[in-house]
Amino acid sequence: RFCEIILRGAIMAEFKPSGVKDVSPDAFIKAYAAHLKSNDKIHLPTWVDIVKTGSFKELPPRDEDWYFVRAAALCRRLYIRPGMGIGHFKHAFGGRIRTRGCKPEHHGLASSGNIRHILKNLETVGLVEKMPNGGRKLTSSGQRDMDLIAGRVPVNLSIF
Repeated sequence: RFCEIILRGAIMAEFKPSGVKDVSPDAFIKAYAAHLKSNDKIHLPTWVDIVKTGSFKELPPRDEDWYFVRAAALCRRLYIRPGMGIGHFKHAFGGRIRTRGCKPEHHGLASSGNIRHILKNLETVGLVEKMPNGGRKLTSSGQRDMDLIAGRVPVNLSIF
């Protein structure tokens, strides 16, 4: 039994992720956001520190790098499900409207302007392109870039 565990541990230790789906979402988004920030191809707008990410929010994000984190999350979503449009992203990145007094909470949509600006920025870099039937998808260079970053992310697998 002990030899099986050691052998299984050695096999699992050699696991190297080959794509974005092999890595945990949090770790990949953090790594890809750092890559986008260090790349210096994505230019931040002047309003990045005062804008809210949705109408249901009260304050802008506290994280200074929220723009790159949102861009990485959008790229990951497009990797997993190509053809998503801005309306779907608005719903996916939305949240609960909690400032309704004693009325029940409802789902609020995210800001479409932020999402549209990030996607246009990613299009100018060459990571994302528009689809003819609507929506967006990753280019081959964008997908290759994401796979390379996913291969560098450490993976922690537990032994069962």
